[in-house]
Amino acid sequence: MPNQATATARALESDFVTRLARFFPDATPVRIPIRLSRAPDAANGNEHRNGQSSGNGDSATPANGWCTLQETVIEFGTPNEVFFMVAQPLEFADRVLVESRDGSLRAEASVVAVQYHPERTVVAARFLKPVPNWIVKS
Repeated sequence: MPNQATATARALESDFVTRLARFFPDATPVRIPIRLSRAPDAANGNEHRNGQSSGNGDSATPANGWCTLQETVIEFGTPNEVFFMVAQPLEFADRVLVESRDGSLRAEASVVAVQYHPERTVVAARFLKPVPNWIVKS
């Protein structure tokens, strides 16, 4: 019975992300596990403490003030956006660092859409710089 409850909850979360992804015509299902971090001072929109943005995340590390939020899954993606669900609230224009477990994706993004649900937030985030070939459509 516990596995069935987990599967039902997972399907419901995926449905929430699907609803947001429908607003982006190029969105395609991807299911990529990621670690998500919040930029320093993300709540008030400030850049890094030294005033410099790290662009696509290449210089962004926990030592630079990034705060790991949680591990989650990119449910959908476009060449420019990622769609996922988090337990902690994010807001429009928050900067996040998206890192895949295998290291093939590491990029900064800005939150461009949110949908709030009880205990969960569905997020669409747009890469700050082009990320070539992160998503391949067949």
